[in-house]
Amino acid sequence: MQKTKNWANVLALTALLALAAIPQLAQAQNEISPERKQAIDSLALEKVRDLSKYISAIGDKKTPSAEADRIINRALELFEPSAQMGVSSLNRPTVRNYPVKDYLRRLRQLRYNSVKIEWYNIQYVSELVRQPNGIYVGVVTIYQRFEGTMDDGMKYVDTTKKDITIYVKRKEQQIAGRLIGFWDVLLGDIRVSETKRG
Repeated sequence: MQKTKNWANVLALTALLALAAIPQLAQAQNEISPERKQAIDSLALEKVRDLSKYISAIGDKKTPSAEADRIINRALELFEPSAQMGVSSLNRPTVRNYPVKDYLRRLRQLRYNSVKIEWYNIQYVSELVRQPNGIYVGVVTIYQRFEGTMDDGMKYVDTTKKDITIYVKRKEQQIAGRLIGFWDVLLGDIRVSETKRG
């Protein structure tokens, strides 16, 4: 009888230890290893570079309308749904913020004969920081050179420093009947921090 009781205690203790390990396992899955962080950083910078190409193509007056619409949809896939884009001008003192979809459509409708947009010096300026909800947040800084030319040859040129919020989230996807966990990167708000001539 004593052996049975001892065996029951061992089983109960094992079950308790297993239950206690579940939150630790879940937490471990939500931690980013240094190797994984390096891959995530690369993915984030790749998505920012993709956005750079999309914006350049959307703004280019030579891009056919149907192609521009397709590129706008591709660009939107990079963002959190509520993300906003800051827009500045040397001709006004305030920065205007638009939902990303509105910004991309407005970019397409600019009243210039030609538009050239170039992003350069793309770099991380902050470490990824884990938030209480388990999402990691970081910031990538870019410089954007905008050049718009009117029919009469007049040009508007500025360079803007922008900070892009990066969100890294743990997601799951069902593949062949199994749930596979992975980290995904989405872009958030893009804020203007400085605008100057040239």
